[in-house]
Amino acid sequence: MLSIVIPVYNERESLEQLHAELDAVIRAGDYDVEIIFIDDGSKDGSWTEIRRLAAADPRVRGIRFRRNFGKAAALSAGFRSAHGELVMTLDADLQDDPREIPRFLAAMSEELDVVSGWKQVRHDPWHKVLPSRVFNWMVSRLTGVRLHDHNCGMKCYRRAVLGEVRLYGELHRFVPVLAAARGFSVGELSIHHRPRQYGHSKYGARRIMKGFLDLLTVKFLTGYGQRPQHLLGTIGLISFSLGFLGLASLAVNWVLGHTIPGWEITPLHQRPAVIYSLGALLLGAQLMSMGFLAELITAYQVRDADTYSIAERTTEHADRTTTPP
Repeated sequence: MLSIVIPVYNERESLEQLHAELDAVIRAGDYDVEIIFIDDGSKDGSWTEIRRLAAADPRVRGIRFRRNFGKAAALSAGFRSAHGELVMTLDADLQDDPREIPRFLAAMSEELDVVSGWKQVRHDPWHKVLPSRVFNWMVSRLTGVRLHDHNCGMKCYRRAVLGEVRLYGELHRFVPVLAAARGFSVGELSIHHRPRQYGHSKYGARRIMKGFLDLLTVKFLTGYGQRPQHLLGTIGLISFSLGFLGLASLAVNWVLGHTIPGWEITPLHQRPAVIYSLGALLLGAQLMSMGFLAELITAYQVRDADTYSIAERTTEHADRTTTPP
């Protein structure tokens, strides 16, 4: 089964057409499909339209949030409700073309675990395209997952991926990065992107700042999530060492000034190096202390499944018994 998860936020005008296009693709390919619409607190009657579609088509199911919780929450709810071995996501604004679904399924048959869409030719204003390209370049450089379009809403996943990647905040755009960090294979597919027909974009200028902060979070989670002291402790040790060396040099200078005649001494309260050295010393000590606390929290809360990802197992005989050492 293929599960199609579609977050909806004030997209009532496009839902009927989207369902018709999905139905045409499903019938042409004779796919076993379920369609899950997640109404993320819409105010325009989107839920009424979803209920109508669900009543007319048994393949359609709907989930309604009490208020707007964000796209990551909507996708997470859809993933939890999906029954398919493959899970496809696309936006409800009709810019993602459902006719691309067969190409995604063909790409998934090539032993890929995640296939991300790439809007190679975008029909969006330049002030949205340019920041998106800069952001995608930054994500690819910092994470090592080379995708042209991390923000694309059209993606396909194997169920195993969604069982190991937890979404919260606005981390939905980083699922391929989080999956790659767990050892899953990630691919990319150039797709047809269509101009928006109804409504307006839900993303503004604040998305750039939020995206950068989320990128820092993902970089920390994927690189140091199981060993936070390696990052915090390293930075703290460098800062502490610089502060210690600065204070040591000031102390040596003060001693030499009182033992060697003619040695010029500048009063310590007039030397900015004192403040900088103390600041570096205290910052280093705090960062190392934070690293120790983070290690304690990690040690008590981390599960074995968080530290590795199993691809497959050999078949064991049913009558085999294992004796613990």
